[in-house]
This record gives sequence, C-alpha cells and structure tokens, in this order.
Amino acid sequence: MPDLFLELFSEEIPARMQAQAQENLKKLVTDALVAQGLVYEGAKAFSTPRRLALTVHGLPARQPDQREEKKGPRVGAPEKAIEGFLKAAGLKSISEAKVQPDKKGDFYVAVVEKKGRASEEVIAEIVPEAVAKFPWPKSMRWGARDLQWVRPLHAVVCTFGPETEEPAVVQFEIDGVASGQTTYGHRIHAPGKIEVRRLDDWMKKLATAKVVVDRERRKAQILADAKNLAMAQGLELVEDEGLLEEVAGLVEWPVVLVSEFDKAFLDIPDEVIRATIRNNQKCFVLRDGKTGRLANKFILVANIEAKDGGDEIRAGNARVIRARLADAKFFWDADRKTKLEERLPKFKSITFHDRLGSQAERLERISLLADQLAPVAKADAAKVERAAKLAKADLLTEVVGEFPELQGLMGKYYALGEKMDPDVASAIEEHYKPQGPGDRAPTAPVSIAVALADKIDMLVCFWAIDEKPTGSKDPFALRRAALGIIRIVIENGLRLKLRDTLWRHFAAVRKDEALAEAITILGPLHADIAALSSEDVETAVKLEALASQIERDKRVELTSLVRAHKDLDLTTDLLAFFADRLKVHLREQGARHDLVDAVFALPNQDDLLMIVRRVEALGKFLDSDDGKNLLVGYRRAANILRDEEKKDKRSYSGAPDSSLLKEAEEKALSTAILRAEDEVAAALKNEDFAAAMTAVAGLRAPVDAFFDKVTVNADDRALRENRLKLLDRIRKATLSVADFSRIEG
Repeated sequence: MPDLFLELFSEEIPARMQAQAQENLKKLVTDALVAQGLVYEGAKAFSTPRRLALTVHGLPARQPDQREEKKGPRVGAPEKAIEGFLKAAGLKSISEAKVQPDKKGDFYVAVVEKKGRASEEVIAEIVPEAVAKFPWPKSMRWGARDLQWVRPLHAVVCTFGPETEEPAVVQFEIDGVASGQTTYGHRIHAPGKIEVRRLDDWMKKLATAKVVVDRERRKAQILADAKNLAMAQGLELVEDEGLLEEVAGLVEWPVVLVSEFDKAFLDIPDEVIRATIRNNQKCFVLRDGKTGRLANKFILVANIEAKDGGDEIRAGNARVIRARLADAKFFWDADRKTKLEERLPKFKSITFHDRLGSQAERLERISLLADQLAPVAKADAAKVERAAKLAKADLLTEVVGEFPELQGLMGKYYALGEKMDPDVASAIEEHYKPQGPGDRAPTAPVSIAVALADKIDMLVCFWAIDEKPTGSKDPFALRRAALGIIRIVIENGLRLKLRDTLWRHFAAVRKDEALAEAITILGPLHADIAALSSEDVETAVKLEALASQIERDKRVELTSLVRAHKDLDLTTDLLAFFADRLKVHLREQGARHDLVDAVFALPNQDDLLMIVRRVEALGKFLDSDDGKNLLVGYRRAANILRDEEKKDKRSYSGAPDSSLLKEAEEKALSTAILRAEDEVAAALKNEDFAAAMTAVAGLRAPVDAFFDKVTVNADDRALRENRLKLLDRIRKATLSVADFSRIEG
C-alpha cells in the first residue's frame, strides 16, 4: 500500500515548541485522513530546528465509495418540504427517490452514492488545511503573506506512492510555497538543495547533509557523548532531562564538547553555578563523584563540526560563562551582607494579591497557622515560629531574583550562613515541597508545620475570594497545593482535623475577630449547622439558637454567625476539592476512586490519614468473597427499599418491632445486625477499620438466608413494614463503615 511523506521546512522553530509541534502535525493530518475514509497502518512524526516531518504508512490508493440513505418527508407532504428534500439530496425529481414504509407511514428516501477520490486529491486538500490551523503557542504573519506560522515557511515536500514505485508529488500550494521534492540540509555544512522521494531516502540524504532528523536519536547521541566525555575527564555528568530536551531542539548535527571555568567560582553554591550555566548557555555541568561537588568543567553542544576541533567554541562559551558566574558571585556575596530578618519590612510594600493584602500579611497568617499546626507535626513551637517568619525572606535576594527556581534553597544557605538552627534552615527550603509527583514531601517536624501552613493559606485565601481552579486552568497551582497537603499528611502519618483548620483560617484571612469567636462557638456544632441552608431565611435565628447552646452567657453578633455559616459552606466546598485530589492521589497508588467517594460520603470525614486507612480496609474487604457477596445483598436490600419507599411515598426508617419477626431467618438477621452494630462501633472507636469490616462481613450469611427464605412484600401490611425496616437497618449498619451506594461494580 502507498505511503505518504510530508516535510515542512522553515526558519528555526523555538526548541520548546518542537516536540509538541511534531505530535500536532501527526494528529492533524492522520485525523483528517481517517475522517475522509483513508485508514492507515502507522504514522511517525519528526522535528529538527528547521523542519517538521511526517510519514504515514499503509494508506489506500483511493477513498472507498460511499453509499448514504437520506430520509425525507412523508409521502403526500407539502410541495415545499419535498422541494427542500430534493435540493438537500441533490435529486432532480421525486421519482429518483424511493418510498420506504415504517411504523409512522411511507417516507421518501434518497440513496446518495459518492465515488471515492484518489488519495492524492484528498491529501492535497488536507495538508494546507492542517498547516493553516496549526496550533502554535505563538505565531505571526511574515511580510505580505497571509499564513500565520511560527517562522517563515520556505519549502514543502509531499510525496505519495508505494515502495516499489517512484512516488508522485502531491501538488498543492501553501501561501505561495508550492509542494515538491526539494529540501535542504545543514545550514552551514550542506546548505544546497536536496531532492528526496520518500522517508528512507530523506533520512539517508539528510544524514549525509549533517542533519539527524529523529529527535530521540539526537537526544540519545547527545547524552551518550556527554557521558563519555565526562568519564574521560574522571567526572560524572549531572543529567538534566529538561535541558537535554531543549538542547536537542537547538541543533541538527550535535557535536558535544567539554570546556571549563575558573575554580574560584566553586565557592558559589553548586545550585547557583548549575542554574547560571544551564539558564544562560544551555550547558550541562559535571560533578566529582568522590566529593559530590561540582567540578569546574561543563559540557556544551555545538551545531557544527568546527575546523579547529571546537577550540573557539569552547573558548567563547567559557568567556560568557565566566561573566555570568562573576555576576552570580557578586549577587551571592552581596546577599550575605544583609540578614534575612532585616529584609522582612520590605514585604509590607509588596502586594501578595490585590484582594488579599501584602506579603507581610500573608507571612503573618502563615506564622499563626504554623504555630497552630506545630503540635500536629510534633514540632518545636519556637523553631516553627522562626522558620515561618523567614520562609519567604529569600524572595528579596539578588540570587533568587535572577534564578526564581532557587527560592527556598537559597534561604536555607543564607540561614545556615547566619548560624541559624539547621531545622529552621531546612524548613525555609522545604516549605515549598512537594512541588510535583517526583518531588519528596518534607519529613522534618518544623518543615512539615510550615509547609502545611503555606499550602493551607494559599487554598483558603483563593477560596475566600472565589478564585478556584476551573477546567484545565489553575493559575495559582491550587491543585498542587492540595496534593502537597495530602502527601505530607499521609506520608508522615499525621492526624489533622482539616475541616476545623480550614474553617478557622477563613477568619484569619478575613482579619475578623468577631468571626473567629463565632467559629470558636459554633465549631463543635459544625455537623448541625452544615445542614442549614444558606437560602433559609431562618438560618440566622437557628444559628443564634445553636450558639446559645454552647455558651448562653456569651453573645456574638448575628452577622458574624451568618458569616461563619457561609464560611463553613466554603470549607465544605474546599473539602470536596480535597476529596477530588485524594482520589487522584490514591488512583495513582492503585486504589479505586469510588471507594474514596464511599468513605468521604460519611459525616465528618476530614481526617485524611483515617480516610486513607478506611479506603485501604474497604478495598481489602471488597476483594474478599464476604465483601463481594455482602455488597450484592446490600444492593438488593437498597433497591427493594428504594422502590417501595418511592411507591408508598414514605420512608421505612426506625427500629423494627421484634414481636413481628416471625421467620427464623429474619430473627437471625436482626440479631446479627445488632451484634454487628456494637462490634463496628467498638472497632471504629479504636480506629481499627479492618475489625470494623470484619464485623460487617458477619452480616453476609444472615442477609443471604433472609433473601432466600423470607418474602419482604408480605400480604400483611404490618409484617411488610417491619421487614422493610429490617432492610433499612442493613443499610444503616453498612453506612457506619462506608456508603455502599457509591461503590461501583
């Protein structure tokens, strides 16, 4: 079968765009081919700094013929309806349509047959359309051209044909550039025209013209050569996947070289040296395997084979890096002349967010919250207060201003330089962690307290001003903050009452003492007030009554009570956000998301560690035969109960009458439920979720026997009601460990 080959040759495409661009080209073209009935066997895309290319294997030579039936109006319909049908179907008269009967009568049907076109014709339409709508992150028009493209397009190669024959050029034009078979090699080594026919021919000729067209091959070549050069120097390459990806997009013919800088710069922290060399010159650093410190040598990747063996390239890069490192050393030395604490007053004039106050106010909130969380993390309160106060101070240093990715880390270096407690210094660095799935969560108590405070403050702040993540948009990285809290809590085995912590922090964000007092009064009643609707005109009265139950001699402004109620709504919404993030986290660990839903549906579930342990116990229980069979029995009970309650327009809650338990099986079930309820309550009190599941599992046999031997919908109305109440007890018994109605499968 024929193959398609396409190359779009242009000026240099930004390195950061190339990998996605080659995938976009593949998707745009192959999706369009399939939409036209041209199904293919395989496709692969390529990218270099000056070209995007695509090969599609195993395409048919022609589109398949298409036959479509278009249903029209009923026989005898008005003339205008028939005229519209004829026009839409492309028929000249109604006699060309056939009459097809169905249940509603006889209808006109037009049979439209469309002959398939040659694949070259379809490709000639598809490619210009794909190029015109190409989703570059940034694009522009060039000169008088109409095409919006990332860089000026110079040539297009497009051929189609079987391997055994000479492929034909697919003729089309893109903004004045006609398709053909001409491409170009390396800008310096082989700038002349090259005629190519198909993929293998293109790859061979461009390799001869000093172009490695396969991106993955360029990456592998750079990495292997860099490691070999490092080994020859007795050093180790500090691998950097992101930098490797970028460098592979800067060169078509990678030539790896090693150079060096002055040893005096090794007094600068390794991370600053690496950031300087990486960010400014796109070079790799080398490490002494014996000491673990950086060496004064670096790896660079050139795009040419220089006649002098690369000596001038090495020297040029060394000169630039020397100047950059001199700047970095100046910043490093200058920063250490001012203590971190002396920088704090400047935060008063720096806005955190126009609706959330200054950075100084944020630091004050973090400090207060970290102090509250210190007992949870079992951290020294004085150290926590010190670390929280200085956590953001390095944002005002010159090094972090130049290299923002070093925030936190530089704060640790400056803190250690000031002879601060190592726990405080580590917390300044680690309070940002974890910053992603590959980053570790902090484990030191002081770091834990400050990291939790920082992330909780971010979430509560932006929830308070209704700046929540929407769809794929999350400008303040709130999803990452929530996942960070989840990981810190779970990985360190922390017991954190999240609802109260979040709710109380809303008062801190609003800087409202009366609100904080109202939350303190209402705190023990949050389960009751959560049930009150914000739309209920009597909510304020009910809140006041609830507050008076706690402290009759203490009066809080009614407005504060209402605001506390509204903030509880926000807290509940934020907890739901945590539930979604927890599902993502546990799914990555192999857990089922529906089990998280089943546990989170229980009242007052805000202890993340206990939720995870419940989910783990529930998962093991449902993997057992007892669990699977009890779930079937539960669903049968729940379905019968739901249907009967809907039919009777009433609920069947309440304890069944023991005198109406006639059959042995229903008596046994009632006894088993009472026993299970007691055992589950005792197990949950001890937080022994495995034992709670075992107690629930004891219901399996009596539930099975009940459904086998007992008729629920008995003729006797009192007997029927009593048995439906027994089914409700099954539902309530299982609800103490999880909401079984949310479990799938």
